[in-house]
Parts: sequence; structure tokens; C-alpha cells
Amino acid sequence: MEHAAERFDCVVVGGGPAGATAAEDLARAGLSVALLDKAGRIKPCGGAIPPRLIRDFDIPDELIVARITSAHIVSPKARVADMPVERGYVGMVDREHFDEFLRVRAAKAGAQRHAGTYLRIERDGGGHPVVVYEPKGRDGEEARIPARMVIGADGANSLVARQEVTGERPKCVFAYHEIIATPADGRVDGARCDVVYDGRLSPDFYSWIFPHGPTISVGTGSAHKGFSLRGAVGALRERTGLADAETIRREGAPIPLKPLKRWDNGRDVVLAGDAAGVVAPASGEGIYYAMLGGRLAAEAVREALATGDARALARARKRFLQEHGKVFWILGIMQAFWYRNDWTRERFVKMCRDKDVQRLTWEAYMNKKLVRRDPLAHVKIFFKDLAHLMGIARA
Repeated sequence: MEHAAERFDCVVVGGGPAGATAAEDLARAGLSVALLDKAGRIKPCGGAIPPRLIRDFDIPDELIVARITSAHIVSPKARVADMPVERGYVGMVDREHFDEFLRVRAAKAGAQRHAGTYLRIERDGGGHPVVVYEPKGRDGEEARIPARMVIGADGANSLVARQEVTGERPKCVFAYHEIIATPADGRVDGARCDVVYDGRLSPDFYSWIFPHGPTISVGTGSAHKGFSLRGAVGALRERTGLADAETIRREGAPIPLKPLKRWDNGRDVVLAGDAAGVVAPASGEGIYYAMLGGRLAAEAVREALATGDARALARARKRFLQEHGKVFWILGIMQAFWYRNDWTRERFVKMCRDKDVQRLTWEAYMNKKLVRRDPLAHVKIFFKDLAHLMGIARA
């Protein structure tokens, strides 16, 4: 049994984008931080990051493995809506290298890294949390890290959340992708993402082909138990001429469907990233929201430690929803309606051909803000949506 010699101001459980960001921010603020992570795990992810993330979190160019300047939105009948990015690009990162860069940066800022599997939180005689984990490579052993605060950033199936905050598992979509070698014959456009809406490939989400320079992520997702994600990805690869490409690795993971109703225990634990449910409905985008959630959790911990008032922990969720709650609400409604069958998917892709829809979509995605300066365009889109909803517009 191993005990850390010092009590850390904060232990961050989980070293993905949320946890690594929180650890770095706290360390840069002068707090003592321990970052506990399962070393070697690669999160299944399409890897798209918007320009705002690159700016806000100072991501270096060398981590961008592809620059996406257009997207093909594909309907069940194989009709395509071409959506060029008018200004800028969407960055693509390889999570294997991106996440480790963030962890190394946190360590350079002063966070102390620990490799192992989180087990539970105990309380010492003073009521302070003690994080218990199994060190990597030492099966059956337990180590302990005393703390004043804990940030749970341990993914969609967060054990920290279940033990300390919610007591239950969140509803999730399960995502699966295969990383394949990019064919050398140029059959794949390295600057274009393909997003496929087809009930045969996903009955309630979408499938994708995302280029990553020397590799490609081909994946799909669904909340339907029993649906063969691996079979769907195989069918997508066959359909797009990628069946013969070398498969480098296969990965799967749950994606939470909406933010949890509570992110803290009112005492000394706050959640961030997938553990808090901050993945955008409809798109499944999570990296930007995870990193923002980590930053807000770090701010809340700093406030709670500085004031001695644990109510400050609740401000992480409040601040996140003040900035992005409306977007999540709109995307949730969109997913509930447009993804329900192939008839609605066909009309959704038709709507994506509209230039006003494309412009407002890209501006909102790139900058993570609803576009309010063009009310006439929103009125036009409303009536176009209505036509598609009623089946008046031809698919």
C-alpha cells in the first residue's frame, strides 16, 4: 500500500482533453496538482477541432494532421450536399498524440503524473478526499493520493460520477471506428470530411469518414443495443472503396447524450468532459466542450479553495450552460427529429444544400456561438425547415 507524501490541492482523475486542461490550468495558477490517468488508452474519436479551440487552448500547428475545407453530407439515397468552408478550416488531430501532448504540457506546468486505474475516493480523519487507485503494472496493489479537491474527468462511464455525484450511468450513444491507412492512389480527398446519414449504417446517429493525413477514421454510432457497429463500418468501407485499405486499429467507446443535471457533490468533487456529459447532441462533437469543461472545473476548484465555499463548484455547470446550453438544446431537438428515419434524413441532407444553412452552420461551429447578426437568414431558414418538415419541399 502506497501513500503520497503530500496532500495535493487537487487530484484530477482522467488525462483526456478535459482532465489535462484542468490539471494544466490549476498548475499554472500555482496549485499542487496530481493527474491520474490510464496510460496507453486511445479515445475513439473523429478528431475534429474548430478554430476557436486552436486559438483558446494554444494548439501548435504540428498537431494538426489534416485541414478540412469542405464536407460532403450524404443522404440515404446517396445524394450529396457539398458544404465548403468559406473561411478557415476545421483541424483534425490524432487523439493518440493530441491527448499525450496535453498531458505533457500539464506536467511541464507543474502537475504530477500518476499512471493507474482509479478505484474509489476515501475520506481521512479530517473528512478530506483520498483518491485510491491501482498503479499501472502492479495488479492488486493500491496507492493513495490525499487531496483537498477532486476533478472527475474519467469519461462517459465515469466511476467518480457514479460514486460521488450521480449514482447512475448516463444514457449514451456507442461509437465505433476503424483507423485505416490512407490509400496512396488519391481516392480519398484529404481535405474533405464525409458525413453519412443512412439508417442502414446507423439507425439513430450518423457515420463518418474523416481524413487524418496518413490515416483515416471510418466510424459510426448508435444507441440501439444489438445494432452491429462493426458490420456497419465494414459496409461503409465496402461502399466507399476502402475495404482493401490496411486496418491499423479498431476502437469503441460510449458518447454521452446530454449534460448531467449535476456536476458536483456539493463538497469536494466536480466533473468535467464526458464525465459531465458535455458532448454536443446531433454532431457528437466533444473535444472543444471537454477542454472548456476542464477549464471551468479548474476555475470552480480555485474559487472553492480560495473562499472555502464548496458552492463554488456548481458554477462550472452554470457557466457552461450559460454559454452553450441553448446550442445543446437546439441540437438535441434536431437529432430527435431529423435522425429518426430515412425519410427525415433525406430531407435533412436536402436542407444542408441551402447556402444560408451552410453559412450559419459553419460560423456557429467554427466560433462556438449562435449567429445573431443576420436575422433575415434565420427567418428564411425557419420557413425552409417548415417546408421540409411538412414534406412540401422535394427531397
